[in-house]
Parts: sequence; C-alpha cells; structure tokens
Amino acid sequence: MFKRTSTAVWRGNGLEGQGSLSMPSGVFKDQPYSFKTRFQNEDGKAGTNPEELLAASHAGCFAMASSFVLTGAGHPPEELRVRAVLTMKSEGVHWSVDNIQLELEAKVPGIEPAKFKELVTQAKTNCPISKALSVPIGLEAKLV
Repeated sequence: MFKRTSTAVWRGNGLEGQGSLSMPSGVFKDQPYSFKTRFQNEDGKAGTNPEELLAASHAGCFAMASSFVLTGAGHPPEELRVRAVLTMKSEGVHWSVDNIQLELEAKVPGIEPAKFKELVTQAKTNCPISKALSVPIGLEAKLV
C-alpha cells in the first residue's frame, strides 16, 4: 500500500479568495486557482482547478489501464490518446460533477474492433480513478 498527497492553501472568501495547489513531485508548486479559474475561465489559461486535475488524473489512469489490458490480451498499443471531458452542473449555488466522458483514439495493430471495445471497456471499469468516482463515466473509443 502507498499514499499520494497534494496540498491546497486557500486565502480569503470563496468568491474573491485565491488558493494554490502543490504536489510533492514538483509538477505543481503553488499553482494558483480561484473561483474565476474554476468557474469563469473557459480557456483555462488563468490557472488550474480541481476538476481539470481530476480529468487529467482520469485520462492518465485510463490510458495506462488500457495499455495494460490490451498488452495482456496480446495487443500492445502503439499509441493511446485519451481526452477526459468532465461536465459540471449547478443547482443554485451548489456545483457537482455530472459525468465524465472518456474519448480514446488508439493505434493498436492487428486487433478486431469488437475485441478492442471489449478490452478498453474493461480498462475503463477497472481503472482506479474510475473506481473512485460515483458519477456516470462514458466511453467513446476508436481505432485510428
């Protein structure tokens, strides 16, 4: 068993305050986030947000899980490109994650499309991040 950690620091009220996120790996060190970067900045260039990080985690986890499942079935992939689209909804002032759509484009030589769909669906179900989430997770997977 092992643990992974991250740290958040928030200063000020929810609407006007600002925070920072840090990770021991150094990938993020005092990365800024705020209400604006979370809910009002569509292009994502003003800073990060927890949902973007969750989507990145899910995309990375699913890509690796797919690689293991495909390779284990005798079909090692050349390349897997995953885009995770996290959709949020609000009920008044309360926000929640509504769903995540995983979009996979894969180069997997010699695999039949039906077998490919079966294996990557297995990977989606068994990816640790998928297992940790309680929202609907869709999958659109295609061979390229």
